[in-house]
Amino acid sequence: MNIPISEYPRVVIVGGGFAGISLAKHLVKEKLQVVLMDRHNYHTFQPLLYQVSTSGLEPDSIAYPLRKITRHSTEGYFRLAEVKRIIPEENKIQTSIGELAYDYLVLATGSRTNFFGNKSIEKNAMWMKTIPQALNIRSLILENLEQAVITEDPEKRKTLLNFVIAGAGPTGVELCGAIAEVRNHIVPKDFRDLDPAEMEIHLVEGLDRVLPPMSEKASEKAEKFLKELGVQIHLNTMVQEYDGLKVTTNQEDLTFYTSTFIWAAGVSGAPVAGLNASALVERADRYEVNVFNQVKGYENIFAIGDIAVMRSEEYPKGHPMVAQPAIQQGRHLAKNLKRIFNKEQMLPFEYNDKGTMATVGRNKAVVDLGKLKFGGFFAWFIWMFIHLYFLVGFRNRLITFFNWVYNYVNFDKAARLIIRPFKSNKENLEVDQKKV
Repeated sequence: MNIPISEYPRVVIVGGGFAGISLAKHLVKEKLQVVLMDRHNYHTFQPLLYQVSTSGLEPDSIAYPLRKITRHSTEGYFRLAEVKRIIPEENKIQTSIGELAYDYLVLATGSRTNFFGNKSIEKNAMWMKTIPQALNIRSLILENLEQAVITEDPEKRKTLLNFVIAGAGPTGVELCGAIAEVRNHIVPKDFRDLDPAEMEIHLVEGLDRVLPPMSEKASEKAEKFLKELGVQIHLNTMVQEYDGLKVTTNQEDLTFYTSTFIWAAGVSGAPVAGLNASALVERADRYEVNVFNQVKGYENIFAIGDIAVMRSEEYPKGHPMVAQPAIQQGRHLAKNLKRIFNKEQMLPFEYNDKGTMATVGRNKAVVDLGKLKFGGFFAWFIWMFIHLYFLVGFRNRLITFFNWVYNYVNFDKAARLIIRPFKSNKENLEVDQKKV
């Protein structure tokens, strides 16, 4: 792996998400050898992935090279690798490029899409956790619009223009709002031979309201905004199966035929093999940690961000799997590691809840900020400011800002490009059905 032996303690950070880069930024200037590892060579600003998938932004606007974080440190290293297994008894990790010893190991592997054991959805649905997946959705949406223009079969056109999103959390709500804006502003100009009214957007949620993690007031406003945009909302509805063309739900009279089914209904942790099973929280696939972010049963192995469950009276199931807990835990762990090296006692982590927000399209957003709960244009403005502020890199902030200004003034989405055509399982299904 070509990591030199150092006189300083070696801290290995697995994962370049919000938690990993927050920790690395605060450690690279210390008297430590910091090794940051990730399967990608860039950090992804996941809250804006939906804008990549709906042609609002290009992927390089929300990606940041991980080597930039370690390049100003003589003892900072980045390795493009996937960690396969931890060997805690030897203080080593096995990766796709070899083994590496550590003095302290920090797991910041984040989360992955949770299909709750449903194999048909896992095989056939689209989901959005990475930039390549967001680009797949973008290509599929644009390809379906192009196919709808030329098809003479009304049933096939209906399938191509039917968009179904499962999960009414922030991701699902923001996706629906963005797709609705494509229908309301892009289709009438670019696809004049299509009737925008034929394009249907369905949001399916198993609970009794949209945005379940937010306040009831935010849910009511978000539902109102979505309906104004023409999104059809189906609450208390569970998706049971998707075969590539047909979405079956627990409602006997509710079935969708669609070429675009996007799963945004849940996430679980992304653990690494090798640690004791008792360290993992059952069904959540997240590591149980104490108030210092130490993994249960290990003194020199830590977990931060989405992969960590730190239980408390206020958060009996751990902190929410969003960016702020990850950023704060990374920053706090950096302070605690310094305290360890200075032979000082570590300090417990205390989460500062800075609120929750979601955007529902142009001029529409909802914000929960402590006792303050509001929606509309002002909430949308705050949403934009906060996301620009937390984007990693000045260049990304600048490009994203100008893209948003352009989109706002021109009612346009400039990134409407099919760079790489996406081939879905529905094509194979159609061939099989014709054989039958």
